[in-house]
Amino acid sequence: MNGGVLRTLLGSCVGLALYDRKHKVAGLAHIVLPASRGPTGLPGKFVDTAIPLLIRDMEQLAGATLNPIAKIAGGASMFSTSAERTIGLQNIEASEQWLNRLRIPIMARHCGGDSGRRMSLDTRTGRVVVEIVGFDPIEL
Repeated sequence: MNGGVLRTLLGSCVGLALYDRKHKVAGLAHIVLPASRGPTGLPGKFVDTAIPLLIRDMEQLAGATLNPIAKIAGGASMFSTSAERTIGLQNIEASEQWLNRLRIPIMARHCGGDSGRRMSLDTRTGRVVVEIVGFDPIEL
C-alpha cells in the first residue's frame, strides 16, 4: 500500500506491524495460531508462515532487502480457562521467538490481558495505535 492506514481487530490473535524506516515500507499481519504444522492454504494465519510471507511481500514491494522493526499487540486471554498457556500467550511467545530468530527488534508491544483491541498501522510513518473500548488510544 502506498500510504494509508491498515487496521485489524484482535482478541487472542496477534497483530504484527513491520516497518522499514529506510525504504518506508510497512506491513501488518493478523496471526491466529502459533504454528501451521505443515503445508497450509492460509499462510497468513500462522506465526511460522505469516512472518516470512509478510517480509517477502514487503521486500518485493521495496525492491530491496529490508531491516524492519516490529511492534506487536493482542494475544489476550478472551475466555475464562484454567490453562496456563492460553492460545493468546502461545501466539505472543511464538511471534517473539520468530522475530528474535530473524533478528527483527520488537520496539513496542501491547499484549496480554483479557480485552480485545483494534490495532492501526500508518504505512507512511510506521506509527501504531492500539485501542481498547473504554480506554484512551495508546501509541506504540
